[in-house]
Amino acid sequence: MVRILRIVLLPLTLVGLVGLTGLALGRVYAGPLLAQLTLGAAAGSVLVSAAARRLPSWLVGPLSVLAMAGYVAFALWWTAHRADLPGAFGTVALDAARNGIPRLLTAMIPAEPVPDTVIVPLVAAWLAGLTAAEVAMRAGRVLLGYLPPTLLYIGVLYVVGPNAEPAIWPTVGFAALAALGLAVGGRDGSPAGGSGGGGGVGTGGDVPAVIRARTLLGTAAGLVVVVGLIAVVAPTVAGRVGDTPVDPRRYVQPPQVDSLDENPLIRISGWALNPDQELFSVRTTATAVDGGEQAPEAPDPAATDAPGQPPQGNAIRIRLAVLSDYDGVTWRVGGTYRNAGRVLPTVEVPAGATQQPVRQEITIGELSGRLVPAVATPRQVTGARIAYDAASGTLIRPDGLVPGLRYTVDSLRERPDPNLLATANVPSGDAVARVLRVEEGTPEQLRRLADELATENGAPYARALAIEQFLAEHYRMVADAPSGHAYPNLSFFLFGPRNGGGQRGTSEQFAAAYAVLGRLMGLPTRVVVGFSSASGDGPVRGADAFAWPEVLFEGIGWVAFDPLPRPDTEPRPVEEDFKPRPEEPPPSPDEALPSATPVESAAAPAAAPPRDRGLSGVLLAGGGVGGLVLILGGLVVAVVVLRRAQRRRRLDIGPPEQRIAGAWREVTDALRLAGEPVAGHLAATEVAAQARTVAAAGPDSVRVRVRPPVPPIDDLAELVNLVAFAPGTASEEQARLAGRQASAYVDGLRARRSWWRRLLWSVHPGPLRWRR
Repeated sequence: MVRILRIVLLPLTLVGLVGLTGLALGRVYAGPLLAQLTLGAAAGSVLVSAAARRLPSWLVGPLSVLAMAGYVAFALWWTAHRADLPGAFGTVALDAARNGIPRLLTAMIPAEPVPDTVIVPLVAAWLAGLTAAEVAMRAGRVLLGYLPPTLLYIGVLYVVGPNAEPAIWPTVGFAALAALGLAVGGRDGSPAGGSGGGGGVGTGGDVPAVIRARTLLGTAAGLVVVVGLIAVVAPTVAGRVGDTPVDPRRYVQPPQVDSLDENPLIRISGWALNPDQELFSVRTTATAVDGGEQAPEAPDPAATDAPGQPPQGNAIRIRLAVLSDYDGVTWRVGGTYRNAGRVLPTVEVPAGATQQPVRQEITIGELSGRLVPAVATPRQVTGARIAYDAASGTLIRPDGLVPGLRYTVDSLRERPDPNLLATANVPSGDAVARVLRVEEGTPEQLRRLADELATENGAPYARALAIEQFLAEHYRMVADAPSGHAYPNLSFFLFGPRNGGGQRGTSEQFAAAYAVLGRLMGLPTRVVVGFSSASGDGPVRGADAFAWPEVLFEGIGWVAFDPLPRPDTEPRPVEEDFKPRPEEPPPSPDEALPSATPVESAAAPAAAPPRDRGLSGVLLAGGGVGGLVLILGGLVVAVVVLRRAQRRRRLDIGPPEQRIAGAWREVTDALRLAGEPVAGHLAATEVAAQARTVAAAGPDSVRVRVRPPVPPIDDLAELVNLVAFAPGTASEEQARLAGRQASAYVDGLRARRSWWRRLLWSVHPGPLRWRR
């Protein structure tokens, strides 16, 4: 009887030990499917070893691996079918086998059981069960057979890390099963395989039944005591552990995007210049809470877009990216994307907002990149493998968008209650510091405008409306405005002369200016890039792309505002409502010295006739001139030395980004020395074009006409954009390339000057004091 009990209980114990690893890992999965599949892998591996116990040991491994392949293939097919993944099964399985480990460690929590998140746990569970069964049952080494499940359990706890509550009760169960297995395990005089003798602890027929019964009862009593102590003591001990477990996910790089996807705001001007480009098509259907379709809402002809409200009627906004980070140069998503399954994590709905389920069927056309368009806030995506940034709600497809890609998104479109906005407050503190941050270097006129608007409007919603109305009433929307939203670009957009290209821009400048002004006024803001579909059905073109700002209100959530001017309206000059303070140039030395009035000249006593100073006067005059020459010469030498040290510091010292910026300053200083200073609102590519024009203007003298042409700086301009839009990606080789190109351009431009201009170029102190 005891032998039969041992034969039955030991395999069940091993199955339970391996199955508990699936239960512990399933804490970071959505639903119980992963734990069920892991338990199936544990049972299959142990049963194969038990069924093949009469076969030679060398044959069990291959048979078990074949059974594992069949079971894992079934699990992959089932999870792929359940998640409605696109593509042939062979392609999906091969992709899961190739990318299972990194996708498991970068998956969004809770992870959905899909092929690439279940293949590694199932294979590991099967191999652990196979090894444990062979060592514990065939060789009779029960304690040694516990090693594979124990190592697997420890690995699972490490993988889960701080992403779930402590696994107290699964650990208690693991210890209890282990103790039970030790109580009934061992050898009865022969190995479990029945193919050899051996000693060991026997409980066979030579031992009286009374002794066997007492031994069994004592073992059971000891097991109950041990398990009871573990159950009582383990929670207390675990509660005293204050260290947060290490998260292994930090060692694996999540899916990345390039600069265009990190800042799609710079694509607005390109789409505006190609208004007929069909980016994608969409079919939108309102859905019921249970997932069934409803008839779409009828457009309300009388409805207009109220300030701070999303489009009314059937019009929808399809979001591409949410940009929360601004460093004074560029807006960025700044997201950490995690591989997600079909179902995305739920987001808490503010009390002051309602949700409307919306289903979109989207087919990609000429839209490129990795960003996936969808109505906010997406809850489920089918037909495409995506990664998700939960902080911003931005979706990407790590493999990139391709023409013809078709997917379906179920979203919950939030609608704030307009009756609560007037009295709503805005949050503050560390939780929203990211969307309140204002970088140094803000133009003074921008701060003055924000202060003036804030002074006249006290409530947060009134301030948000004031910015919207000011931008909509004073600026013009054009399609051919150059891209750019750095501080100089925004300053030129807001305060530049109307006849010189200022006070006009695309939605890029309107949204960026709104967000910066809002932060200066204490409003948590962000910029959203997306598209507007008037009917929610049909093609979405380049003309439909635009950017809009959003403001966060307590108890309501993010509210969209529309600072764009209304069609066919003439903007009022900014000077009517706000007079920017002109930048006064520093007074020249002549203007700084007070001039004598005619009265003072008449009242001044007549100068005494000079006296003949003789030899002493000549010596004093000569010494004074000589000292002046020495001082001037010393100053010239000092300027030359400092200029060379400045150039070496810019091009050779510091990280790659700093050296690329230094090379760019060398070029802009050279253009200023050549009499062609760079306007502050120009983009890097426009500066490169200006540099080509200056270099092609010809030399100052016929004596330098044989000089070779000045090389362009287009590669340097691209590196400057790389540093601005993708910080931290520049390499040493790129920094050296920037230095070489800047040196070649500056030296070539200087060589085309006349000899006396080259001399003045070298001793000019301007680059040492010009503002950057």
